[in-house]
Amino acid sequence: MSEPTIRIVLVDDDPLVRAGLRLMLGGAPRIVIVGEAGDGAEALGVVDRTRPDLVLMDIRMPRMDGLAATQQLLGRTDPPKVVVLTTFDADEYVVRALASGASGFLLKDTAPPMIVEAIERVAAGEPMLSPSVTAQLIRRVVDGSSTGAEAGRARAAAARLAGLSEREREVAVAIGHGKSNAEIARDLYLSLPTVKAHVSHIFVKLGVANRVQIAICVHEAGLA
Repeated sequence: MSEPTIRIVLVDDDPLVRAGLRLMLGGAPRIVIVGEAGDGAEALGVVDRTRPDLVLMDIRMPRMDGLAATQQLLGRTDPPKVVVLTTFDADEYVVRALASGASGFLLKDTAPPMIVEAIERVAAGEPMLSPSVTAQLIRRVVDGSSTGAEAGRARAAAARLAGLSEREREVAVAIGHGKSNAEIARDLYLSLPTVKAHVSHIFVKLGVANRVQIAICVHEAGLA
């Protein structure tokens, strides 16, 4: 039985970028592009009309940027997954987008096969976050606090993690180190479905929507 298709909306203010993405993704058998938008405000209407599974969202756009559009989309009932599309120097915006619940991000110079893989992984429920860049983004959040504020955040993070079971904390710390579900399963001698179940429980108990939010909590608690 063939795998289900992934319905996507492309959001970028550069028509050439959208055309390139459309051409590249058009060759992926599971991906169907159902709409396009040139800014965040237009994207909201396109998503309403097409009901995609995933939105590939640029950050820097006129009228309404991708960050504001992401926040609005993810505040809705049954929203699509959002993967932000950015350049490396826009990482401060990516931190805020991920903190708002976006499922990951891609750099605009990412190789086409990796973009397809990222879309498929996010659609399957496993956010696509590069461990090296994730660690860099986390450092920006954690190191950007004053000493007093950082101490308060550390206490709050530790209190949140205290609500997890011992095994869930181990999984959370592994996520803080940028490990994938497969790596966590290998290192903790767990099955992949068990790891996925633990991650789901962590999402609920910490009140987060993605792995970066878990990783930030772990880093703030001083556990990674």
